[in-house]
Amino acid sequence: MSTSQAIRKRIGVSPVGAPFTPALFAGLGSRAAIDQTLMRMTQAGEIERIGHGLYMVPKVGKFGVKPLPAPEQIAQTVAQADGAKIEIHGAEAARRFGLTTQVPAQAVFYTTGSSRAIRLGKMIVRLQHVAPRKLALAGRPAGQALSALWYLGRQHVTPNTFKQIEAKLPAAEFQVLRESKSLMPVWMAEILNRYESSEHAQPLRSVPVRRVVSGAAGGVA
Repeated sequence: MSTSQAIRKRIGVSPVGAPFTPALFAGLGSRAAIDQTLMRMTQAGEIERIGHGLYMVPKVGKFGVKPLPAPEQIAQTVAQADGAKIEIHGAEAARRFGLTTQVPAQAVFYTTGSSRAIRLGKMIVRLQHVAPRKLALAGRPAGQALSALWYLGRQHVTPNTFKQIEAKLPAAEFQVLRESKSLMPVWMAEILNRYESSEHAQPLRSVPVRRVVSGAAGGVA
């Protein structure tokens, strides 16, 4: 099977409208052959180039409009190609937990990879590099909570912040957060300790922890 045939076969089993990068075809041929095939498929209208190094199989919606993938899909696809982790930005995480009412103006995600901006028509998806320790729980609700706490910072995190987070998180996920104090700065761990010592905190108990695949999707809505 030629490189072109192998690429077409792999694209054929991919969801229509889902973004992908040339990394999806690693091992099917040389990078030059892969790029050439993607260029020819783009010119033929079989796939659409939606950004630098980003493609999708066109999905025609109502009134002939071609909807773009969701920002989280884009961020996740780019991160996977780079072998990096991502998580929603702390501002969005804080909003989802009801810790702020501010709606972020742009789609921004934390990443262990390089910072970059991806333009999709009028939309810009930004990936912001952060230290790996901040994304140690990436891809699960507890990771979103940690992202929100880092964003709020020492001046705005209180024991009541953890109370609000506990009310939103599944019990197993809040336990994961409580058991991750080594990932937190000293000030954050101390505030969590104060919450655990209060009469409002639930006792730490044995709860089966479900394994969550790394990524930005899901979590607290």
